[in-house]
Amino acid sequence: MSQPTHKRNALGRGLDSLITMTAIEPGGSSAISEIELSRIDANPYQPRSTFEEETLQELAVSIRELGIIQPLALRLKADGRYEIIAGERRWRAAGMAGLTTVPAYVRTATDSEITEMALIENIQRQDLNAIEVALGFRKLIDTYNLTQERLSARLGKKRATIANHLRLLNLPAEIQLGLRDRKLDMGHARALLAVEDHKEQLRLYNLILEEGLSVRRVEELARQANNSLHAAEEAEEAEVPVALLAPPPPSREQEFFTNEMKDVFPTPVRFKRGDDGRGSITLKFDSDEQLQQLVALFQRLR
Repeated sequence: MSQPTHKRNALGRGLDSLITMTAIEPGGSSAISEIELSRIDANPYQPRSTFEEETLQELAVSIRELGIIQPLALRLKADGRYEIIAGERRWRAAGMAGLTTVPAYVRTATDSEITEMALIENIQRQDLNAIEVALGFRKLIDTYNLTQERLSARLGKKRATIANHLRLLNLPAEIQLGLRDRKLDMGHARALLAVEDHKEQLRLYNLILEEGLSVRRVEELARQANNSLHAAEEAEEAEVPVALLAPPPPSREQEFFTNEMKDVFPTPVRFKRGDDGRGSITLKFDSDEQLQQLVALFQRLR
């Protein structure tokens, strides 16, 4: 069957596009088979870390009433069993609903291809949390040696979206867990990423949980925290009281430039510019891993 040539939805290309792009020849994809549930194994490369019991129960009720509308995608293994490429939630819910077989396409795919397909299929879904999406992006980049631009083209997602998710992995583990558990949203996380000190990030994170701060309020507190940090650093260098060195609020150009740099670099960016036009751009890193990320980025840019 020929593929349609119209432009796809900008939200993402989906699993079928990935299979086309990676030149995977599907086996038996023209027909749907009924596969015994007991012969199907979960995908060991599944990027989804949590399956909410309540939503699985709701899906099980729907499957019990209407059946499985969208077939699973499976791979036949050498031992005669099947491995899930896409549709693990449907598989789990089908078992809860009491089904003994499920409709499925059986495809031919290598370990590398099934990993990529599982990641892509999950990333395109709306119910993944931001950290799961970020880890999926990171695994695709590391496994297939992709740049953010290549991954953007492959997924049909904006490069800024990918960059913003990857930056979440630079947050302290406690905040990442909060994102995973949906205790805060992406807007709060981006505001916290603007804070250059990890201890201050954690302090503001706890304030978000305790007081239910809005994203705009967190952005204001982040600017105040950075201004205080810069003033303390300058005071230490000049050996004069901090009160005498309170910096003026950043200009719109400085804020715009700094925000643009944050979409490119995985570590905090500090931008300074004097009235005479002279200034500096400083990239900070807190670990060897962040330094290696910067080196790899510069090598790709070069």
